[in-house]
Amino acid sequence: MTADAYAEFRDAVNMTASELQRWLGTEASKAAGQHSGGGESVGHDSGRQIVRILHTKRADLTEADEAHMRKVVGYVHRHLAQRPSGDVTDTRWRHSLMNWGHDPLKR
Repeated sequence: MTADAYAEFRDAVNMTASELQRWLGTEASKAAGQHSGGGESVGHDSGRQIVRILHTKRADLTEADEAHMRKVVGYVHRHLAQRPSGDVTDTRWRHSLMNWGHDPLKR
């Protein structure tokens, strides 16, 4: 695992594991994102993987974990660039980002 990949992931994911886990239990979280075949959304599944990664010691992260971390960074950066105008507090845009571990309203 490169130090850069780890640092970029930690910058992109600004929610704690417990915050993300609580969020993933909400109906708003389950409704956000793209659903393939009526099942869990890609972002919701990613959120569960992020929680697991956040609970894993850095030295124990796998190549698959690093690949997912890079995917998360890319998604968060692309999605932030598409910020809608106005109040985003209760929008699918924010909810989708939160499924990927980033709350754009969190300082």
